[in-house]
Amino acid sequence: MELSSKSEYALLALFELASCYDSGESLQIQQIADAQDIPKRYLEQLLASLRRGGLIKSTRGVRGGYVLAKDPRHMTVLDALKCIEGIDIASSEDTNSSRATASGVIKHVWKEGQQALYSVLEDYTLQDLCDLQEKSSPATLMYYI
Repeated sequence: MELSSKSEYALLALFELASCYDSGESLQIQQIADAQDIPKRYLEQLLASLRRGGLIKSTRGVRGGYVLAKDPRHMTVLDALKCIEGIDIASSEDTNSSRATASGVIKHVWKEGQQALYSVLEDYTLQDLCDLQEKSSPATLMYYI
């Protein structure tokens, strides 16, 4: 399994919005694109999907832009991937697979792997990503003369 560029860019955009959530500041497309190095035209499409999915809100006008629809502490990585990729946990269940066949065994193991993945993605919120970024970035040094 691999993270698609579509999902990665969407998560980066959400990450950027989460980082300024507490200030209440809305971000314009160009600001997000520049900060996370995302192609602007592609970002426009992703933000439209995230808005339709209820993860972000947009405002018009001079001070318009995008903000998260809810607190980043309550929005999981799985929420974002469901919105962008259309992941549906319930649809991954196979009701008539027989574990007696080799194919049934493989499907069973694959299903367990998916459930483990979804469990991990559901455990991480956007705020967790911000916190991890803060911990991993080098400390800012102050030089005095």
